[in-house]
Amino acid sequence: MARKFGKKNKIKVNPLDYNTGIIGESGIGKTTLAKEVCEKLVGEDGYIILNIGKEDGIDAIPNASYEDVPDWTTFDEITKDIIKNRTTDYADLKVLVYDTFDELIKITEPEVIRLHNKANPEKRVNTIKAAFGGFQAGEDKVIELILEKMWKLKKVGISMFILGHTKKRTMTDVVTGLEYDMLTTNMTHKYFNAIKTKLHVLGVASINRSIEKKTVKQKIGPDKTVGTVVDESRIITFRDDNFNIDSKSRFSDITPSIPLDPNEFIKAIEQAIHVAFDKQKNNTNNIEEERKEQEQIKEIQIHNEVNNSSFIDKEENERLAEEIKTLFPNATDEAKGEMKKIMDQFNMKDFKGVDIVPTTAFEKIVEALSN
Repeated sequence: MARKFGKKNKIKVNPLDYNTGIIGESGIGKTTLAKEVCEKLVGEDGYIILNIGKEDGIDAIPNASYEDVPDWTTFDEITKDIIKNRTTDYADLKVLVYDTFDELIKITEPEVIRLHNKANPEKRVNTIKAAFGGFQAGEDKVIELILEKMWKLKKVGISMFILGHTKKRTMTDVVTGLEYDMLTTNMTHKYFNAIKTKLHVLGVASINRSIEKKTVKQKIGPDKTVGTVVDESRIITFRDDNFNIDSKSRFSDITPSIPLDPNEFIKAIEQAIHVAFDKQKNNTNNIEEERKEQEQIKEIQIHNEVNNSSFIDKEENERLAEEIKTLFPNATDEAKGEMKKIMDQFNMKDFKGVDIVPTTAFEKIVEALSN
């Protein structure tokens, strides 16, 4: 009898099928790199850079495709529109660039505070630390909201490209207790680890400097040794065996470090994919044949997901229920009859089941009453 559970993993051959991120200091070229990588892989219409919160990295990049996201409401509206119209208005869209994850956290925290106050009007709070009982429950809710959005987008074929900022931190080794310096995120570790654990590839952009030591004679006192920068270049690190750079790659054979260049970035990931693909047993396709087959399967999955009538968005249902109450008094008898048919179709007795009734049911009723 054949096994019911357990299957062999197949390597995805499209670089953007992997959750990707780059962190680096401000102005090093993260946003420009993301734009150029996306344009080379999916074309000018295949990506949107989300210019989140107080980020302004997009301002000096000609012809970048972007959308300003000043707050959670805007982020929510954009993502819902993409998911709803994925196979029509956004048929060419393949990637969302989150610029930056740091700012996405900042615009999500007020939403979590709002949700807490809505659920607990008698125990209102104004800080994320106090939300949902404290003990980092508020931060957990922030992470939950963001990842839920990202995974809904992934289900309809929208990949993630995460950008973030870095700083040098002094870390303590848990085994020896010794301190060491690491180039890592400037977010709290809770937030950073929440997204880092979900990424397949995380590159850290930094400036690699060659410093030459010189002895300078002093008029008074002993000679002084100083460092002079003789060469510098911008690089991306994917794997650092010394653990001084907080990078990551699930591909063991990825090039550890590359120049900060879109072609080199794509090449590094594609080469790592090729090596992993060649290690698979019983490959019947070459990598190009596999690419075409995976793209066809993905398109079918996207259409099935978009057409899934069981999708439930509680907050959207609440909004639509209020709209139905407004439209109903002035609706025609014919429209009310159509509403009754839709309610019977979805076994709706009233409009209270906002957390169990598919959103498409509420949308159809609003459409019927609006005609």
